[in-house]
Amino acid sequence: MTSNLLLSGKLALVTGASRGIGAATARALAAAGAHVVLTARTAGGLEEVEDHIHRAGGNATIAPLDLTDGDSIGRLAQAIGGRWQALDMLVLNAATLGSLAAVQAIDAKEFARLLTLNVAAPQALIAAFDGMLRASGDARVVALTSSVAAPRAYWGAYGASKAALETLVGAYGEEVRNISAIRTHIVDPGATRTAMRARAFPGEDPASLKGPEIVADAIVQLVTADTPTGHRMRVEG
Repeated sequence: MTSNLLLSGKLALVTGASRGIGAATARALAAAGAHVVLTARTAGGLEEVEDHIHRAGGNATIAPLDLTDGDSIGRLAQAIGGRWQALDMLVLNAATLGSLAAVQAIDAKEFARLLTLNVAAPQALIAAFDGMLRASGDARVVALTSSVAAPRAYWGAYGASKAALETLVGAYGEEVRNISAIRTHIVDPGATRTAMRARAFPGEDPASLKGPEIVADAIVQLVTADTPTGHRMRVEG
């Protein structure tokens, strides 16, 4: 554990925390002193991350759930609200890639599932935790985006979801700017060694990519600095 516990006494919730950038971010926030609530569908992966945090001297709680089930988000908020008064960091990392396809070939059912996880679930999380975020003296909402939020051929479905997420989170930041201590930030991780990246670019050499811990460290620096609301950051390798 680092001796510089800038997030001591803070509570963070990280979605998609069982692997990749989410897992690395959870570990980094815990190393900075935060108590981290880890959510993902895969209990086994969450347990591994939790064990790593505990062995390093940090604090974490796992909450396996399916974010596409709207009721599960409400139950999570109720459970967290029953134990803590405020939420200081909400990291919206969970997402699904879907199939890369021309716009006219996008499968309607898959597109609906993608939008549910990538856009509707973050909105539901913000709604469920708005009160706890307002109760914090310095709350941060960090949303993970992608460079394909700008139009790119065959990335229409995933890109549209990330563009929507950016707009949604940015609008929330503007709505609470003058009535709370909540700040919103958008993080584009850039090319990073993750399972999603491997599916999207199967011929790419993973050794040529930065590790997710680089993105995680950048997120910790973002939330521990006096970063203005609405700030957008791209993490370079």
